[in-house]
Amino acid sequence: MASENDTNAQEDAQGATSSWRMTTNPIALFFADTAACIRFFSRMPLARVNNVDDPMSLPDFTRVARAAPLAGVFVALPAAGLGLALGSTSLPPLATALVVVAALAIITGALHEDGLADVADGFFGGHTSERRLEIMKDSRIGAFGTIALVLSLGLKAVLLATLITRFGAADAMVTLLGVEAISRALMVWQWSILPPARRDGLAARFGTPNLNSRTFALALGSFCLIPSLIELPVLANLTGLGLSILASLAVARLAVAKIGGGTGDVLGAIQQISSLAFLLGLLLLP
Repeated sequence: MASENDTNAQEDAQGATSSWRMTTNPIALFFADTAACIRFFSRMPLARVNNVDDPMSLPDFTRVARAAPLAGVFVALPAAGLGLALGSTSLPPLATALVVVAALAIITGALHEDGLADVADGFFGGHTSERRLEIMKDSRIGAFGTIALVLSLGLKAVLLATLITRFGAADAMVTLLGVEAISRALMVWQWSILPPARRDGLAARFGTPNLNSRTFALALGSFCLIPSLIELPVLANLTGLGLSILASLAVARLAVAKIGGGTGDVLGAIQQISSLAFLLGLLLLP
């Protein structure tokens, strides 16, 4: 009995400490949330960033998801730096873009690309919601998933190459960072409003972003677009933003129709397709 009381006392003390940190160290907590997102959404090794950060614990995405846009910037930084370096050489823009796309996939462990492939296989390979969910859990890739990956990665490389040709490598890579941020903000937005398609899925394990997290993520993602707004035409950015919002809504509505809600794979597909839509919108107008 004494042991149980001691355990409860320790838990109460930890809870009080956590509450104190949350109220007195909002900046430190945000940095910890950003670190948690980087670890979750990439393969980047990241040590403990401060005393609030706990790399060994599961992220609480009801709050942590707010940092996803900034995490997207940090995750894309190495690929953007590589693109900037290669852009200063005589390498063709398409080759540079392909290297950047490959680097992004390697850094993230192709997490969102895998989600896109699973969604394509499940949504278009199954005839019932149960069968579609079953296909999406299968680690093997099918014909629809392969086609989706080839088309999405190829289109992204072509769009990036065109950005490099039209605006230069520096502006293209700065824009890429903003696109990676806003696409994750839109992912958080849909994550917060989509009903879970599985009881044991991502939302059940890690929580659904609350209203504050969603609002913060959207504001942060929009803020990360400022460099792109400065370097590229405002109308092009607004077109890209509008298309990316529509794309995220379309994928979310399709998910509800096909499987009754969202999954981690659906969120990955939203990130991938909304980023493609933004890049497409940037180049849609002359």
